Amino acid sequence: MTKLRLAIVGAGPAGIYAADILLKAERKFDVSIDLFEQLPAPYGLVRYGVAPDHPRIKGIITALRDVLDRGDIRLFGNVRFGEDITLEDLKKHYNAVIFATGAIRDTSLEIPGIDAVASYGAADYVSWFDGHPDVPREWPLDAASVGVLGNGNVALDVARMLAKHAEDLLVTEVPANVYEGLQASEITDVHVFGRRGPAQVKFTPLELRELGELRDVDMVVYDEDFDYDDAAKDAVASNKQVMVIDRILQSWRKRDSVNNAGGTASRRLHLHFWAKPVEVRKDESGRVAALVYERTQPDGQGGAVGTGELREVPLQALYRAIGYFGSPLPGVPFDKKHGVIPNREGQVLAKDSNDRVPGIYATGWIKRGPVGLIGHTKSDAMETVRHIINDQGSWWHPEDPSEESIVELLQERGVRWTDLDGWHRLDEHEIALGAPDERARVKVVPRDEMVRVSRGE
Repeated sequence: MTKLRLAIVGAGPAGIYAADILLKAERKFDVSIDLFEQLPAPYGLVRYGVAPDHPRIKGIITALRDVLDRGDIRLFGNVRFGEDITLEDLKKHYNAVIFATGAIRDTSLEIPGIDAVASYGAADYVSWFDGHPDVPREWPLDAASVGVLGNGNVALDVARMLAKHAEDLLVTEVPANVYEGLQASEITDVHVFGRRGPAQVKFTPLELRELGELRDVDMVVYDEDFDYDDAAKDAVASNKQVMVIDRILQSWRKRDSVNNAGGTASRRLHLHFWAKPVEVRKDESGRVAALVYERTQPDGQGGAVGTGELREVPLQALYRAIGYFGSPLPGVPFDKKHGVIPNREGQVLAKDSNDRVPGIYATGWIKRGPVGLIGHTKSDAMETVRHIINDQGSWWHPEDPSEESIVELLQERGVRWTDLDGWHRLDEHEIALGAPDERARVKVVPRDEMVRVSRGE
C-alpha cells in the first residue's frame, strides 16, 4: 500500500486541524505526519495571540491537545524552517508539505509620522503580554495617554490590556515579567480610533461588553458619533450582532463618565468613531505627540467618506491594530502585496507563472490572509487536504522517507528539538508554577528555559 509521508510546518490550529482531517479522511494509502513548529510549544496564536484574561478562547487548546495526544502525529518543536530544516530537506524525506505558518506581523499603515518613537504594531505588544519567547522581556508603558488604531477584536484586546489594572490579571496565566511591566504602567487614558461608525465595527459583542466590565476604568463615548443614517439604522434593525453592540454602546452613553462628565475611575477608555488616521505628530525628540485624524461621515451604504475636518488628540504612544500580515518563507513563493503564499484552493502556485508547484500546499492565514475564526480554519484545511489526496500522481519521490531519517538529520545539525512528551513536561511545569497561588498556570517565557524543561535537562 502506498504511504504518504507528510510534513506540516506550523503547529497552530491550522496545522493541527489539517493533520487531523487528513488522518480521518477516506483514502487509499497510509499516512505518516510530522509537525514542525519554530517555537518550543505548540498551538500557535491560541497560545501566543489570545490575551491571558480570555481563558474561554483558550479552551480551543483542549480540542487541539486531544488531536496531538492521540499519538499518530509526531511533533518537532523548536525547529526553524529555513534554518534548522529547509525545503530541500523536506523533498528528500517527504512526499509533500503543508505550510500553516499563519500571519504574525502587523499590516503597515502609510501615514506621515507612523515611524515615531513609541509607535508600535499591536502584534508586538500582544506577543509581549502573551509571553512569546522571541520578544523583549520589557515593554515601555511610560505614556499617560495612548492611542489604538482599529475597530476589530485585536484592537479591543490591546485596549483592554492597556487599560486593565495589573492586579486584575493575577488570576490568569500572565507571566511574571508582564505583570511587573503592567503594574508599573503610567497609563490614564486609552483612545480607540475607528474610521467608520458604531454600526460598522468589526468586533464581537462579547469583546465589547468585557471592556465595560473593567474595574476602575470609565468608558467614554461621544454623542456626536451616534447620529445614525438609514444604513446604520437598517443594520441595527436587521443584524442581531449589530443590535447587541448598539445596545451596549447606548448603555454607556447613559453613564456619568460619558463625554468626560463626572467619571470617577483612575483610568478612562475612549471610543472614537468616524475617525480616519491622517498623521502622527512627533515631539522634538521624535516621539509620538498626537494623532491627527480626519472626521468621516456615513456614505449611505455602510461605509465612510472624509469630511475634510481635521482633529488632534494628544498622545504619547500609539498602537496600530489594523490587521496581521504573513511572512515569506525561504524557497516558497510569496505574494508581497497580500502577505500570503499564492495558491489555488491550497495548492501553491509559482509566483510569476501561476503554474502549480507540485508537493507544496498551504492552509490557514498564510493561505487566505488573516481573516476568519476556527470554523474557517477547519474548512480551509479540508479544502487543502482534499487536493493532497487527489494529487497523488504529483507527490514528491523522496530519497529517504524513513521516519528515523528526520530525527538523524536534526541530531546531526545539533538542533535541540522538543517533542510531544516535552510539551507535556512543560505544560505540567507551568501548571505547577501557578498552583501555589491557585492560578491555572504561569507561562514560562525564555526560550532556553522552555527547551530545557521540555527536554528534561
